[in-house]
Amino acid sequence: MPTETVGAAIARCARELERGRVHFGHGTDNARDEAAELVFYVAGIDHACGAAAYERTLTPRRRARIDALLRRRIKERIPLPYLTARAFFAGLELFVDERVLVPRSPIAELIMQRFEPWTRARSVRRILDLGTGSGAIAVACAKAFPQALVDAVDISAPALRVCRRNVRRLGLTERVRPLISDHFAAVEGRRYDIIVSNPPYVGRAEMRKLPREYGHEPRLGLASGADGLDSVRAIFAAARRHLEEDGILVVEVGNTEHTLLRAFPRLPFIWPDIAMGGGGVFILRAEDLARGG
Repeated sequence: MPTETVGAAIARCARELERGRVHFGHGTDNARDEAAELVFYVAGIDHACGAAAYERTLTPRRRARIDALLRRRIKERIPLPYLTARAFFAGLELFVDERVLVPRSPIAELIMQRFEPWTRARSVRRILDLGTGSGAIAVACAKAFPQALVDAVDISAPALRVCRRNVRRLGLTERVRPLISDHFAAVEGRRYDIIVSNPPYVGRAEMRKLPREYGHEPRLGLASGADGLDSVRAIFAAARRHLEEDGILVVEVGNTEHTLLRAFPRLPFIWPDIAMGGGGVFILRAEDLARGG
């Protein structure tokens, strides 16, 4: 096998991904970025090295490994993070596999901004992550609010095993508590400064149209009834009694945004601008939840 540099391998893989017409949406949105993640992962290169690493020569073994993963990505339509067992969220590297959704929520940007100006970061002491999956939002919140305790709940026991692994690897076992729970069931009586959730929000018709890549993700983390709002309705039904008086609710609803607005016309949703792309994330203040819909 002829030698190949990192830069040449990235260019080659990007061309193959484009020809393979794979779907991007699990951490990258284009062939070049996904190719770079694939090559850097196999070569053991930190992304901080950037283009400075492009002239490095790949060993034949590493080139063969790149080709093997690339073939699986294109033929089986497996999202790349499942092939590499890693994903990046709010600047953190996380372990992921097919027990959890690939972390990709635009909520990451709001966490990095510490949800300002909608909350006073220094006063935040308790945070709840509903439907934590890999624990991405929970651990990112714990890093952003080093004085806060975080409850990370999920109905899926397999997902919580992944969450616990990420909590341990990031040294957050003293402040992040994974809990098996159907929405608020396991936290009855507790109140939080911030409740944040990336719940299932895909409706029945949209589920049928999703690209093949999404078939590798747990359906439990995607599907949410006929209109995609079953989980959001459950959150609205109980969130107010779990929020402090000046608390906020932060929820991603993605493409279901317009359905949400029709279903709850009286709620004064705040829709933050997401500079890094993505959208469909709303904020509600505790006092506004009482207005209902």
